[in-house]
Amino acid sequence: MSVSTSAPDRGVAVVTMDFPPVNALPVQGWYDLADAVRAAGRDPDVRCVVLTAAGRGFNAGVDIKEMQRDTAAGGHRALIGANRGCAEAFAAVYECEVPVVAAVHGFCLGGGIGLVGNADAIVASDDATFGLPELDRGALGAATHLARLVPQHLMRALYYTSRTATARELHAHGSVWQVVTRDELADAAKELAREIARKDGYLLRLAKAAINGIDPVDVRRSYRFEQGFTFEANLSGVADRVRDTFGTENEEGRA
Repeated sequence: MSVSTSAPDRGVAVVTMDFPPVNALPVQGWYDLADAVRAAGRDPDVRCVVLTAAGRGFNAGVDIKEMQRDTAAGGHRALIGANRGCAEAFAAVYECEVPVVAAVHGFCLGGGIGLVGNADAIVASDDATFGLPELDRGALGAATHLARLVPQHLMRALYYTSRTATARELHAHGSVWQVVTRDELADAAKELAREIARKDGYLLRLAKAAINGIDPVDVRRSYRFEQGFTFEANLSGVADRVRDTFGTENEEGRA
């Protein structure tokens, strides 16, 4: 299990998540991802970051089993760690000094929405699906980021039902830049990154700061507000009750 960084092209850094079997990240994984994205953005030779993943899907959120083990032992460190780690990883993508292109394949769920919702551009494979199954997992959060991908009422319907949207549906809403086959995804994402990286590096950094500065929503504060209700759900006991059904519906491990 790891987060790795490579430099396949001049001016482009690729940050890859690899947490088998479904890229449900443990607490430390979120912090490692945040560190890798921030480090890539600070590198003066980097002008664009591609965020991608190995394996079956882009991201399945937090590692619920890690949380269940901690709760069974009478603690909440995993919950607090996951909330803080997610907040840091999402912020690292948003605050990265250079543009971030998310290359999404397979499932993009829970925390995955937080990552791509804060990215500057999204390239997706035609098998990619996006959603927030939080209500089925005893959690809340990342509506802040889903609202950056789809219109308000669709966001609410997706959130309440835990349904997913396809890459082509998001492309129709303008949030996905390009939809390609799975085999074409890596090249398509890097091609967009190379096009961005041909711009002046200093000017790109100014552009990223300027665009973030005119954003109508403070995504870090908005997400932290949502997380307060996750804590309430846990204190009330409803989160554990719902989370204990995890794995009984013959679904993949995801949050």
